[in-house]
Amino acid sequence: MHFSVWAPDAHGLDVCLFEPGAPVEHRRVALQPAGDGVWSAFVPGIGAGQPYGLRASGPWQPEAGHRFNPAHLLLDPWALALVGNTERLALQTGHACADPLHPTQAWNEHQPDPTDNAAHLPRCVVVDAQAELAAGRAIAPRPAVASDRVVIYEAHVKALTRLHPLVPEHQRGTYAALAHPAVVQHLQRLGITTVCLLPVHQHISERHLIERGLNNHWGYNTLNAFTPEPAYAAATAGEDPILANDTAAVRAEFRRMVDTLHRAGIEVVLDVVFNHTAESDLDGPTLSWRGLGQNRWYAMGEHGVPHNFTGTGNTLAFSEPRVQQWVLDSLRWWVQAFGVDGFRFDLAVSLGRDAALGHAFNPRSALLSAMAHDPVLRNVRLIAEPWDVGPNGYQLGGFEAGWLEWNDRFRDGVRAFWLGHHGTRGELATRLCASGDVFHQRGRRPVASVNMVTAHDGFNLADLTAYQHKHNAANGENNRDGHGHNLSANGGVEGATDDPVVLHRRGQWRRALLATLFCAQGTPQLLAGDELGHSQHGNNNSYCQDNATTWLDWTRADAELTDFVARLAALRRQHPGLRHARWFEGTGNVPDIAWLDTDGQPLRPDAWQARDRHTLTALVTVGEGGAPPRERLLLVWHADHGRAQLQLPPGDWGVLLNSARARVVLPGEAGDSAVGHLPLQEASVWVLVQPLHASSGHPP
Repeated sequence: MHFSVWAPDAHGLDVCLFEPGAPVEHRRVALQPAGDGVWSAFVPGIGAGQPYGLRASGPWQPEAGHRFNPAHLLLDPWALALVGNTERLALQTGHACADPLHPTQAWNEHQPDPTDNAAHLPRCVVVDAQAELAAGRAIAPRPAVASDRVVIYEAHVKALTRLHPLVPEHQRGTYAALAHPAVVQHLQRLGITTVCLLPVHQHISERHLIERGLNNHWGYNTLNAFTPEPAYAAATAGEDPILANDTAAVRAEFRRMVDTLHRAGIEVVLDVVFNHTAESDLDGPTLSWRGLGQNRWYAMGEHGVPHNFTGTGNTLAFSEPRVQQWVLDSLRWWVQAFGVDGFRFDLAVSLGRDAALGHAFNPRSALLSAMAHDPVLRNVRLIAEPWDVGPNGYQLGGFEAGWLEWNDRFRDGVRAFWLGHHGTRGELATRLCASGDVFHQRGRRPVASVNMVTAHDGFNLADLTAYQHKHNAANGENNRDGHGHNLSANGGVEGATDDPVVLHRRGQWRRALLATLFCAQGTPQLLAGDELGHSQHGNNNSYCQDNATTWLDWTRADAELTDFVARLAALRRQHPGLRHARWFEGTGNVPDIAWLDTDGQPLRPDAWQARDRHTLTALVTVGEGGAPPRERLLLVWHADHGRAQLQLPPGDWGVLLNSARARVVLPGEAGDSAVGHLPLQEASVWVLVQPLHASSGHPP
């Protein structure tokens, strides 16, 4: 084996070789300087399966950012497999600390811990990379999904499948469960084209969760960026691998999942966390990056303290070429060795912070540009969470063409309109048209807007319409955590109720919110469980709830709501006016879109922002892929209380959707018709259709 380690500020680097299961190494190999901050050596007689770790020696100067401690074993940032227990790694500090759960010493007073911790750290494992890449090439090819037909399903591997009654018990909560026919068929029925999985990089829990007896359920605390999380593997019964063969079994199970989803026509996108690492702040553990050179791996502030643009204690130094290489190598590995089709980047603004610009965000930073041009990555889906918590960290619309972005303005604008928070028709119309005020620039297309009503972070749909306030006491932070501005409503009663009036109102809201999502320009994203009516009992920050709070209860699923969502997706596929891939212009003899008031006349300028009217109508006339239109659609969003009469454009109209009645009419099904006017009585979304002469664009 040829070992090569980047540690420019180190004075020495050793590779420690272990026998399987041994608490201490049986051999150390000193690496030699090879230039450009790299230490390397060729070690004969080493093959795949060899456990190893690293030790780095160098200065201990906390105020200068140096924290080298050769007594502590380190993980290789590029390791392709890990074996060993990871349960309490957050307590493995590189400095002497009597109680890592309750640190009291000032950071600049830290002293190196002289105790050898090898017995408490996992081992890296040598892997035959060529064999892994060959296994990746054997995965079924990525499905061909047009950008205007993408429907994303955000899901957690364990939470989605842990309680599914049709999945064998030993597979529940795992990659194997996600590949089970019952789960795959559910996704296909919903019209899902793209599953976006919450982090599956191997991760650990933070020290504050260990203290409370909780764990990091969501996984936004990466330990290794090349290995699948073994807690989601049936192959190891959800336990950390012990032997090299165990890691191989986890990788094989992950590949089978991707292969199965591909064969079902479903892409796999991973939520990845490169903005920070599991080493947390300076009271946190020294596991890998910090021990190999904190000043090189992390964006550093003053007095040896990393910048904290992420709110987690550290931010990686993405202006450093080797850090860029690490990210790119990881992304390529998941594409080539595991068949992954794209990535959603957590706190993606941090990845574009440029040291040369004072750590300001640069959409053309070296790393973001490299992703766009890399021959392996340039054709995968790249989705940004376009903010972090650093200075000027909100950058919605700030990424370059080719990127998709989570659109929280769609989320907030749609919630406000339906749930009584002073949403205006102008704001709703802008969000329904892919937020052109944000994205219609620099050659970007409507699909760049990832529209969502809910996401893993915040209320899910059931709770959005049942709770006015968050209820996060179970997280152990006295309800201080989680977002306080939810734009939610409870229908008259906080939480669970048997009141039929309240339940009726909540059902109308949920269907209207879902219909708005599926009838809007952009890329819709559905949160797993929303189609089942799953509730988290008002917890809007369930990151540490690895239990029935987050596990979807399939046995109590709302079957009618599930069917409604499936039919909404089918309706979207059937009608190009619901997923128009170009920006609307609203001009010409037959405009592609026209906005109407309830009297059937164009909305007056002053009516757009009126806060006392909540009925909006759009007349959409577009064809498939730029072809002449064969139909026109009338879309109605009615959130006003009380009854109204909507004046219809001339002609006969077929009713395709009435969300208040959970009614969706698909091809071959009999539906209602309307002429003259449409009575609006309850909170509802409507879609009506009228056929056109292809030659003239007018009704027959």
